[in-house]
Amino acid sequence: MNKYLLDFPFYTKDPDTKSALDSEILRLVHDYGTPFYLFHEKDFCENFQSLCDSFRAVYDNYIPSYSYKTNYTPYICNLVKQMGGYAEVVSDMEYTLAKRLGYPDSQIIYNGPCKGRCMEEHILNGGISNIDSEDEALRVVEISRIHSNKIIRVGIRVNMDIGAGYISRFGLEKDSESFRRTIDCLKACGNVVLSGVHCHISRARGLEAWQNRIDGLLDVISNYFDGAVDYVDVGSGMFGQMDPSLAIQFGDHVPTYDDYARVVAGTMAQFFSGSEKKPILFSEPGTTLISKFISLATRVDNIKSIRGKQFVTVDSCYYNAGEICKFKEVPYRVVHSAGSVNANYSSGITDIMGYTCLEQDCLYHDFKEPVSVSDILLFGNVGGYSIVSKPPFIQPDCQMLCYSQDGTIKVIKRAETFDDVFNTFITEKQ
Repeated sequence: MNKYLLDFPFYTKDPDTKSALDSEILRLVHDYGTPFYLFHEKDFCENFQSLCDSFRAVYDNYIPSYSYKTNYTPYICNLVKQMGGYAEVVSDMEYTLAKRLGYPDSQIIYNGPCKGRCMEEHILNGGISNIDSEDEALRVVEISRIHSNKIIRVGIRVNMDIGAGYISRFGLEKDSESFRRTIDCLKACGNVVLSGVHCHISRARGLEAWQNRIDGLLDVISNYFDGAVDYVDVGSGMFGQMDPSLAIQFGDHVPTYDDYARVVAGTMAQFFSGSEKKPILFSEPGTTLISKFISLATRVDNIKSIRGKQFVTVDSCYYNAGEICKFKEVPYRVVHSAGSVNANYSSGITDIMGYTCLEQDCLYHDFKEPVSVSDILLFGNVGGYSIVSKPPFIQPDCQMLCYSQDGTIKVIKRAETFDDVFNTFITEKQ
C-alpha cells in the first residue's frame, strides 16, 4: 500500500486513489497514534534536484545551502548533505549539528545577527561567514589580530531596499558610512580577505525584488571589491512547490524555479561572462525546499457550538502547523475514521482549534467540510517554521514519520516526553 503515497499527489481528490490513501493514513494512526508529522522523502529529494537543475542550466556554479532554522530535523539535513547541498546556520546550536553530520567548515555558511562563540572556530577553519554589523566586523578584526598567521575570509551581508515594503534590520546598509567603514576596516587587516556578498530579505518573493537583490549585490562587488570574489549569496525567499489550493492564494502568477533562475542566475552569468573565475552562486532555501513535503496528522477530539459558531478541537496546535496557518489556508485531507462518533459532527463553517488554552490557537478558519470526533485531519505544507518553533507549552512535541524512498516507514523523530521538557529544571524538593 505504501506505493500509493509515493506515486500519487498526497492531497488528491481523485476517488480512485483517495480510498487507498485514506487506508494508509488510518493504518499509520493505528500504529503510531496522533499527532504526528509525515515527511515525504522522495518528493523532497526531487524538489531539491529540480531547484539545482533550474539554476545550473543557466549558471553551473550554483549550490543551495539549506536553512537549518527553517527545519533542522537531522534526517532531512543529512539528505541535503548527501545531495551536495551546504548547511546555512545562524547559531552555535545549528553549527554544532552541521559539524556532527560531518560537514567541513568550508561547506557551512554561518549567518545571523548574534553569532556565538563557534564563529571563531568556524572562520579560522575556512568556514563561510557573512558579517551582519559593524560591531561583528570589529570582532573579526580582533580574531585576526590574535591569529595573525591565519588568513581569514569573510563576506558581508548587504542591507538594501529591494522593494519589500519594510526596512529590514539585517546586514549593513549599502553605501552608508557604516558600510564603508566596515569595508575599510576589513581591508586594513593584512590577513582578512573580503571574499563574498550576501543578502537575505524576507517577504519579497516577486521577480522584481529578486532582480533588485542580485543587481545590488553585483553593484557592491563593482564598487567595493578589489579583486575576484569567492561567492555571491542571494539568501532565500523564493516560492517553492505548492499544492494548487495554496498557490492560488498568492496571486495569479507564482514564479517557478526557472523564473528565478532566469533573473538571478542569468544576471550572474552575464556579469561574470568574461571572468576566468566564476564565483559560487549560493541561495539559502528553507521553506522553498521543505514546506510542501511535511504534513501534520491530527485527530478530532471534540466538537462544540457556541452562540451559533462551531469549534472543532484537535490533538495538535497551531505551533505544530507553523506560521503559514496564520495567514493562509493550508492544503488538507479529511480521513473519516471507522470509529468516529457520528452523533456529534460539524456542519457548515467551522474553526479548527488546537489543544492549547489560547484563543488564537486556530489551525484553520472557516473549515467547510463536515467532520466527526475521531476523524483524522491531515494538514499539508507545514514543513517550515513548525517543528523548530513548537515550544514546550502545555504538551511536548510529537513524533515525525518518514515515507522513505523505498516505500518503508521510518521514525525520524520520536515523540518528546515529560523528561525531555523538564530535564533542564531543578525539581528537587527544597
